[in-house]
Amino acid sequence: MITEPKLSGKVAIVTGASSGIGMALARRLAADGMNLVLHGRREARLRALERELGSLCWFAGDLTDAQTPGTLIDAAMEKFGRFDFAINNAGINHTGTINEIDIDKMCSMVRVNVEAAFRFTYTVLKHFLREGKGHLIHTTSVMGYKVRESAGGYAGTKHAVEALCEALRLELARSAVKVSCIAPGLVQIELHRDLIVHPSVSRDIARPLSANDVAQTIIWVMTQPEHINIPQIVVLPQDHPI
Repeated sequence: MITEPKLSGKVAIVTGASSGIGMALARRLAADGMNLVLHGRREARLRALERELGSLCWFAGDLTDAQTPGTLIDAAMEKFGRFDFAINNAGINHTGTINEIDIDKMCSMVRVNVEAAFRFTYTVLKHFLREGKGHLIHTTSVMGYKVRESAGGYAGTKHAVEALCEALRLELARSAVKVSCIAPGLVQIELHRDLIVHPSVSRDIARPLSANDVAQTIIWVMTQPEHINIPQIVVLPQDHPI
């Protein structure tokens, strides 16, 4: 694995780190010499990552808890004295037709994908503005740009985060605080585990993205020079027509 020396010694808060893209990113960043504060829902997996990766601290729980973003910031400051990046990968998926959709599950999805993301965003950016610099990155989805039938609720949550971050980018222009969104197409992760037919089958995508593919894209965005911001980037499997 090629490491990225520009990141060595820096500190990142990573949510959604107990599975999928967040876990892959945590492993890549640790290999690059970064110090990490991890958050996820699965305590056993976070403990395993701590044993595997070393220099990190972690918290398991619900990102919709209003206190969680502040707790993660406090942990970073106490253990490492700062943090340079905050990367939000937390998210859940619930889709279905009008007759199939479970409204309670859909609203729970909105709380995680939108409310928790908004709380995390504003809490982190207030800190970065006080410190004078920092980089917030959200993993969103191509569904925030391209809606398909039976997935309007999920697409709406991703569009909400994209819209928020575009407005914040305008507000933060000419500062040293960056905001970026990474919008992947279909990724082979646990997000789709409960579906009867996997999207790679229903949409005829022979080779979906891997979590490592998306992690590598995030790292590329993180390592741009200070005067360059990548506000939005879409990464798709080659055989993913949209």
